[in-house]
Amino acid sequence: MSICTRTALKLELRDVYMTDDPGYLAWLSGDVDGAVASYANWTRTARSAVSRGVSMRRVRVVSMPVTECVSFEHAITNQVNIAAGEVVRWLPRRHASSICLPGNDVWVFDDRVVQFYHFSGDGAYLGDEVTDNSEVVRQCANAFLAAWEHAIDHYDFSVS
Repeated sequence: MSICTRTALKLELRDVYMTDDPGYLAWLSGDVDGAVASYANWTRTARSAVSRGVSMRRVRVVSMPVTECVSFEHAITNQVNIAAGEVVRWLPRRHASSICLPGNDVWVFDDRVVQFYHFSGDGAYLGDEVTDNSEVVRQCANAFLAAWEHAIDHYDFSVS
């Protein structure tokens, strides 16, 4: 987050992420507090960015019915993301058909840099890729904004 000063936009496109993640495993075992605690570093990082004046928004594009992994994300969003100052929306995949979306999850920082995240088919994290190619940045920013316009506020979205 230190690379941005105005906006940090996150577009998430997967239904399954890192199923060996300690927070996810804690949540699966019924330990919600442990799940939230496992993301304390992220919450601090995001809160710090927001306190510097960075507007943080996140859209999660999800299949319905949602996967167990998406249920986990939804369950901890209030205490992890929103508590840090992020604004989170959810977009059912069937409402995203008319939107040109990137092939990978992406952060768009200040409309000048993007960071793609690569995952295997089963959700294992494979690495990331950063570019400041202006055309790629423009395409990703436009995709985020289109998804944002169609997405549902976290408080109005139900995973059931």
